[in-house]
Amino acid sequence: MHALAVLVERPEHLVLSQLELVASGPEDVVVATQWSGISTGTERLLWSGRMPPFPGMGYPLVPGYESVGRVIQAGDASGRSVGDLVFVPGSRGFKDARGLFGGASSHLVVPGAKAVAIPEDLGQAGVLLALAGTAQHALAGAVLPDLIIGHGVLGRLLARIAVAHGGAPVVWETNPQRATGAQGYAVVAPGDDSRKDYRAIYDVSGDAALVDTLIGRLAPQGEIVLAGFYDQPIAFSFPPAFMREARLRVAAEWRQADLDVVMTLIADGRLSLDGLITHSAPANDAPAAYRTAFSDPSCLKMILDWSACS
Repeated sequence: MHALAVLVERPEHLVLSQLELVASGPEDVVVATQWSGISTGTERLLWSGRMPPFPGMGYPLVPGYESVGRVIQAGDASGRSVGDLVFVPGSRGFKDARGLFGGASSHLVVPGAKAVAIPEDLGQAGVLLALAGTAQHALAGAVLPDLIIGHGVLGRLLARIAVAHGGAPVVWETNPQRATGAQGYAVVAPGDDSRKDYRAIYDVSGDAALVDTLIGRLAPQGEIVLAGFYDQPIAFSFPPAFMREARLRVAAEWRQADLDVVMTLIADGRLSLDGLITHSAPANDAPAAYRTAFSDPSCLKMILDWSACS
């Protein structure tokens, strides 16, 4: 079986290509993708060649970890049924390309356990579940953020989930185009905020150079959570961190328990995914769509529509 997939052949060279899929087994499903999201964090690093050494890294590769599609084949031991609408956080089902993360393809072969059934009414917004799960994972069992750095999609989801859990964060955003759209929290420019007593600062900007600035805004024994992805070494001046007895925590990718919490918040009406998908393009226009996603500050989330390719 073949699929039409986004393929990064080498840094800064992205094409659409027909790729052969691995054979599906009894624990696998074959999914016809309907929508996939473009990440402006990790996928930009993959495209630019700036991704730090990472398991599975190499070219050519199929990017993408935000796909929603319909199960068209289900193995007897897959736990899924033909017709299920599922969220798929990527795939390694290609014979001649690396799957990092392997979701930007018209068809996907994945273990049924990795295909998460979602409600029909969630539709294309299901591509946001990876980022929502990442935000919830950063928060799980920790002090809720009272300051979030960055008002892109991940920052907005982090703020919305914090509000759903009873928080009231402030969000820093330097780009006026991205300062709108707050739901139950405040968005300010860093220069307009004089506070230096934040207990928990969550950074989703990916800017490794900010750590000293953030330490200067901490309350004693406060915590900085690195919830973005960083291609530069993290460094900071020790004396200010020492005087505040600062803590630094790295939040990794989501787990199933995080996604379960997110799905409950959505079902209860406490978490909205509205207003986060701002751009859509046919999958056949993927190269142009990726350029827009990486260069247009008004583009919060670009999705590819695979309906014409399934």
